[in-house]
Amino acid sequence: MKIKFLTFAITCLFATTVFAQANINNYKYVIVSKKYDFLKEKDQYQLNSLTKFLFEKYGFEAVMEGSDYPEELNQNRCLALFSDVTKEPGMFKTRLAVTFKDCNDKLVYTSEMGESREKEFKTAYNLALRDAFKSIEALNYKYVPNENLIVKAAQPQVKTETTEQIQHLKKEIELLKQEKEAKVAAVSASKAPAKPKVVAQTPVEDVAVIQGASNVLYAQAIDNGFQLVDSSPKVVYRIKNTNLKDVYLVEGSSSIVYKKGNDWVIEYYAGASLEQETLNIKF
Repeated sequence: MKIKFLTFAITCLFATTVFAQANINNYKYVIVSKKYDFLKEKDQYQLNSLTKFLFEKYGFEAVMEGSDYPEELNQNRCLALFSDVTKEPGMFKTRLAVTFKDCNDKLVYTSEMGESREKEFKTAYNLALRDAFKSIEALNYKYVPNENLIVKAAQPQVKTETTEQIQHLKKEIELLKQEKEAKVAAVSASKAPAKPKVVAQTPVEDVAVIQGASNVLYAQAIDNGFQLVDSSPKVVYRIKNTNLKDVYLVEGSSSIVYKKGNDWVIEYYAGASLEQETLNIKF
């Protein structure tokens, strides 16, 4: 009686293994979960990376969840099995099993329970997972295409149409953005001053007044540059040094002063128009 029962059990186990092998062989990819529920962190103890490594060792084409998938897998997730590792509670043993689900979240396969009596978590999880993979190794996986899982011809067309709609929406958003920027620029132009503002009106002493030269600006050294004063005397501009020779930034405005040939020029924007004026500066 015991012999008959044992024979029956072995026959059932063999039949289950053959069925699981035939079913699993129809899937081209295995997607490995990036975090297991019984652990706190992604790839903790490198257990997820080890799972991917073991799948590849036994002939599977494994990809990590959230990574760059092959194009055919992006088009049809039903080409892949979704793997997970579950833990069975236990005080003296670490027990892990590997599961497969299809794209409809239907359980396809559960491995034999792998065990370890090691106390250190990393070692225990590593050994238990390798032990669980012994039953996956026994499946002798080899990909056999199944027409029921292959993407139909109409599906890529749907994807193309969706992509075109997305591109169309992107163009509309870009046009709206350009219109908004144009309005902001117009408002800014209407409020812009005709020329740079005088940054200070502080009287400056010891400046020689030259008759007939009221438009002359005299450069007086200050920290990091010069102040340009007229014959009043008053400060008209303060200009700051730059890393470029004979090029200065005007303090208090978006203007520059630079040497052009033998002349000094101040350049600034009046609305959307770039303006220039020649300055008579004496250094």
